[in-house]
Amino acid sequence: MYIGYFLLTFLLSVILTAVVRHIMITWQIIDKPKAKSRKIHKKKIPLGGGLAIFSSFFIVIFYLHFVGNKFGGDITAKQIYGLFVGSIILMIGGFLDDKYSLRARIQIIFPILAALSIIAFGIGPHIITNPLGGVISLDIIKIPIDGLGNWVVVADILVFFWLLGMMFTTKFLDGLDGLVAGIVSIGALMVFFLSLQKQWFQPEIALLSIILTGAVLGFLVWNWHPAKIFLGEGGSLFTGFMLGSLAIISGGKIATTLLVVGIPMLDVVRVFIKRFQRKQPIYIGDKEHLHFKLLESGLSQKQAVLLMYSISFLFGLTTLFLQSSQKLIALMFLLLLMLLVGFWFSLKEKNNRKLS
Repeated sequence: MYIGYFLLTFLLSVILTAVVRHIMITWQIIDKPKAKSRKIHKKKIPLGGGLAIFSSFFIVIFYLHFVGNKFGGDITAKQIYGLFVGSIILMIGGFLDDKYSLRARIQIIFPILAALSIIAFGIGPHIITNPLGGVISLDIIKIPIDGLGNWVVVADILVFFWLLGMMFTTKFLDGLDGLVAGIVSIGALMVFFLSLQKQWFQPEIALLSIILTGAVLGFLVWNWHPAKIFLGEGGSLFTGFMLGSLAIISGGKIATTLLVVGIPMLDVVRVFIKRFQRKQPIYIGDKEHLHFKLLESGLSQKQAVLLMYSISFLFGLTTLFLQSSQKLIALMFLLLLMLLVGFWFSLKEKNNRKLS
């Protein structure tokens, strides 16, 4: 069953990406290379590829929900609608940005609204696993809202910042052909395998995960170097939004997701700190990110992307075997690794300045 739905979504995504590519070229929604920018492509590439991932994913999900009756246990109708509303917001914002190049203070409105929509639909864990044993309750503070239920303060704040962190991780990661699509598909695949383990066994979560994997990999066929279409603003945010939401809906598999996207997420933090130290706006793109540094070190685009895939896959694979406390150790190792990478980059910059 899982293989069948994966193949269905994959093929649908491949076809819809071709359709979206044609539409974006016709409407002239394209990314033009500039001499002084972080963009490394040499020719015009259509944007908006995230629309194909979004469409193929929800076409299959709604078919399974309304016709196949495959959801209703681990995943409720309310959760599906919440994901759809949040995704629609990102698609609208992404289209407007791809078309009109919105200012940063306008761009950020859409991911904020998407995260708030998840909270509004009541999607979020009320307990999370304590790495030291037991669970941590997140519903200790509840504020009743007339006619709307309760505002679970701690859980909702955690969901809000988690989703924003995931969305901006994939947004800033979207610098090399196929990089975001590959890492997101690895993350979704890990949640799929984890959901089929006996101690968890969440067949509906597994189904949602494998459909997301198929939708993203179908797009990757067109996005692999040399890319024929880019994710665009909406797609780069949507992929992080879906992976982050999947981690929440699956019962707080946040540690699992962090191990897959840990290096890119920590890299975003490192670059933000670097820009802050230089008194530069954190939203202005540059070539400080790890994937650009890998290119500067002599790797080709494909080599850099495959290296990032390998790191995400290996750390993601550990989640299938590690207990919660061991995952915490793995996360600490990831943090140490990123600190060493940052230190090495700093030394290299100092040596380059001396030589120049």
